[in-house]
Parts: sequence; C-alpha cells; structure tokens
Amino acid sequence: MSDLIQFIEQLGEWAPLGFLGLFALASALTIWRLNAMTEYGFQGTALGTLVMPFCSGLGNLIFVYIVIDRGGPAQDVFTNVLVNNTTNLTLLIGLPALVWGLRVMPGGDAPKGGKTPGKAKVQAQEHSLNRLSLLLTILAVFFFTGATWALAQDGKLDFGDGLVLVGLFVFWQAIHVFEVLKHNLQQKQSPNPLRLALDLALLGAGAWLLYVSIDWLVAWLSKTPTGLLSAKNLGWLSGWLMVLPNGLLALYYGWRRRPDIVFSSQVGDGHICIPLCLGLFALVKPMPVPGFFEHAALVIVGAAAVHFLFVATLGRLPRLMGAVMIAAYGWFLYAGLLA
Repeated sequence: MSDLIQFIEQLGEWAPLGFLGLFALASALTIWRLNAMTEYGFQGTALGTLVMPFCSGLGNLIFVYIVIDRGGPAQDVFTNVLVNNTTNLTLLIGLPALVWGLRVMPGGDAPKGGKTPGKAKVQAQEHSLNRLSLLLTILAVFFFTGATWALAQDGKLDFGDGLVLVGLFVFWQAIHVFEVLKHNLQQKQSPNPLRLALDLALLGAGAWLLYVSIDWLVAWLSKTPTGLLSAKNLGWLSGWLMVLPNGLLALYYGWRRRPDIVFSSQVGDGHICIPLCLGLFALVKPMPVPGFFEHAALVIVGAAAVHFLFVATLGRLPRLMGAVMIAAYGWFLYAGLLA
C-alpha cells in the first residue's frame, strides 16, 4: 500500500486529485458489490437501511478514527456529521426527486406487461411493506436528532452522552438484523457462503482504500493553515467528501427507478453519523457543540418531516418538493458558512 501512496504522490501538485480519484474508485467498488447483494436477501429498504449505510458511511467512521488518532479538534467531527446528514436529507434526495421523481408507491394503473392480478397483488403488498419500513427509518431521524439535541443542551457531548447515542444505534440496527433474518426465513433464502465471503473481501478492500485516501487528504489539509482548502475548513470539506458515495448511490438508484433505496440509503447513512459517529467520538473525548448546530438540526428535522408526510400520504416525493429540498440545502450553507 505504501507503494501505491508513493506512486500517487509522484503526481506532485496533482496528488490531491489522485487521492480523490482513489476515494471515488473505492466508493464505486463498494456500490458495485452492494448492488450484487440485492440478489441474496438484502433487498429494497433492508439493503438501504442495514448494509449500505455502513459502506457509504464508512468514510465518516474512518474520519472519526483519524481525528482521534491525530488528536484533532472535536469540532471538525461535529461539523462533518452535520454537513453529511443535511446533505443526505436535502440535496441528495431532492436532486433525484427533481430529475426522475421518487415514487415509493406505484400508480394505480392496471397491470401491464402481462402481469397477472395475483402477481400484481403480491408486488403491491411488497411496495406497501417497503413504505412502512421507510417511514420507520425516517421516523428514527426525529428520535436520533432529538436525543442529540437534548443531550447537547449543556453545550457539549461527554462520555455518558456517547454511551446513550451508541446504545440507540446498536438497538436500531438489531431491529433491522432480525427483520432481514425473518425475511430470509419466510422466503427460504440464504446467501451462498463463498459468494458472501468474496463480496465481504471486496468491501474490505474498498474500506482500506477509503482509509488510505482519507488519511492522506486529512494530513494534506492539516498542513495548510489558511484558504478554502485548509485545516480551518476540515469539517466542511470532509463532510462534502464523505457524501460523494451517497451521491453516487442516489443518482444510480434514482436512474434505475429504485426510490425505496434512494430514500433508505440516504436516511440510513444519516444514522451512521447521528448517533453513531458522534457517540463514538464522545466516548473518547468531550465534544463542544458548534454554533450552527440548531440551524442544521432544524433543517434535518424539517426535511425528515417533509419526507415522512409525502411518503405517508402520497407515496412519493413530488418534483416540486425536490426543488424545495435543494433550496433548503442552500439555506443551510448560508447559515453555516456565511451568516
């Protein structure tokens, strides 16, 4: 791996772009194998909620480790988390909705393409179950963000707060593990051990490449004290970098007309950051709350409320609301960077 780092560093002033390319390559590798996992039990909302967040959110977890290992400021981790979650729930859901539309529940047209009424009924039931799972996933945003807001009222997150946040996340994931096991038991479905091992090995390779690229980029930014691309903006820059895999997921599954995965992957990735990333860092050292936390929390909860309302009532997010989500992200950038 050191040979790979030296090879990219030979690019000189273009080396940062080389490591950005390595980050994108590792992200594409994880998406490729995640898509393959839909064939043996990790389907629809379960894939987006249980599997994808750990891979698309792996960069955030690596960033937490790197900041702890380098003794960096907790403020950067908190900013990284807020940028990640706000971007996921506004821009990366709003953009696919604006371009393709996000219809979780299909229209009420008659069956087409030779589908029998029985098969259409089964598919309708599957869509209804996906919607209920998605609504539960969105509902968790209110609990996780609300719990973080309540714990941060003293101006910081400490060890006890970290225990609460990590415990919430573990309980949430345990629910989805049992849901996947129940689904596979009902469908009499189980993954091929060899294929699963190969996919996990490739995901592990992607994770290592992510670590290498993020570690180099953080070290490079830390050496630059001023300017846009500098250590003072590490939280914002790392947050935007970490949402690149989420952007690829949103655009890919939006193009493939899989709104259930678009929604659940973005919302589920947010759960990796709030509460897991915040909780893990708070277990190691106290985290002061950034000044724009309440603005970000307002955008996150507001976006979640919009998604919940439209998915519950219409079964879709209209294109107009996609534009509203993008505008809300613009307001967040203004409040966090300029106000």
